[in-house]
Amino acid sequence: MLDVRRLRLLRELALRGTIAAVAEALSFTPSAVSQQLGTLEREAGVALLERSGRGVRLTPAGENLVRHAEAVLERLERAAAELAEARHGPAGPLRIGAFPTATRAILPGALALLAARHPALEPMVSETDPAGVAHALRAGDLDVALVHDYDLVPAPLEPGLAAEALCEEEMYLASPSPAPAGLGGLALLAHRRDEPWIMAAPDTVCRAVTEQVCRAAGFVPRVRHQVDAFATVLAFVGAGQGVAVVPQLGATDPPPGVCLTALPVRRRTRIAFRRGAGPHPAIAALTRALRESVPAGLAGAPREGGDSRGP
Repeated sequence: MLDVRRLRLLRELALRGTIAAVAEALSFTPSAVSQQLGTLEREAGVALLERSGRGVRLTPAGENLVRHAEAVLERLERAAAELAEARHGPAGPLRIGAFPTATRAILPGALALLAARHPALEPMVSETDPAGVAHALRAGDLDVALVHDYDLVPAPLEPGLAAEALCEEEMYLASPSPAPAGLGGLALLAHRRDEPWIMAAPDTVCRAVTEQVCRAAGFVPRVRHQVDAFATVLAFVGAGQGVAVVPQLGATDPPPGVCLTALPVRRRTRIAFRRGAGPHPAIAALTRALRESVPAGLAGAPREGGDSRGP
C-alpha cells in the first residue's frame, strides 16, 4: 500500500525540483526526504527517480504517480471537509494568509462576522505575499489565503490548488501633479518615464506588475525607492519623491499633494485553498464572510473608462 505522506513528498519534489527545496519547505532534513522517497520506490516496485547531474528528476513512472497523487490528495481534502461538517461544523484553528491591503480593508469585517456566527472557530491571520501562498497551502502552513493577480501579470493556479473569485479593483498612477489633459492609459505612464519610481521589493507580485505595465508603455522605470506599504508609498509621492502604481484598496485617503489617475489595469483578488477543501465548513464560512466584507465598489464587474482624482 502506498503511503499518502510519501506521495505528498513526491508531489512536492515534482513542483519544487530539488530534495533540498522539499526538505526546507516541509521542515525535514534532506536525508529524511531521500529516505522516504526511497521507501516509496520500494512500495511502488519501480524506479520513480533518476539522477540528473547533482539533482534528481522523476521517471515517467514517477510523473504518472504524481498525477494519481494529486487526485488522491484532493479526495482526502473532500473527505476531511465532509467529516468536519458531520462532526461539528466550523470550529478549531483556521490559518489564513492574506496580502496587506486585504488584511486591512477586507479581513477585519470578515473576522467580526465569523466571531459572531461561529464562536468555536479560531481564525489565525498571517500576512503573506501571494508569491509564497502556493507552497504554504500545500505544506499545510495555511488553510486558505487571499491572492491577487493582474490583467498584465496573470497568475495561473498551481497544481493542487483551487480558487474562487472575490473582487476586482482599479489600479492608479500616483503622482505629485495631475495628468495632462486628454492623456490616459499607457501613454500616461510613458509621460512619466523619466521620473523616479517607487516600487515594492523585488520578487513580489506588486513589483512585477509595475515593471510589466511600464514595459508595456515602452520603457524601463528608474527605481529610486523600494517600499511595500502603500500608505508609505503615497506619503513618498506626496513628498515629491517619485511616482508609483497603487491598487484601489491601497489608495484610500491619499495625503495632500497626491493625484490618482486610473490606469487600464485591474487587480483581481481570489480565495485560494487546497483542491477539494472548498466545502470544508470553516473555509466555506470564511468565504461567505469575505464576500460580505468586500468594500463597496470592488465586487462588481469592471467599469468602462477611467477617472482621475486629485488631493
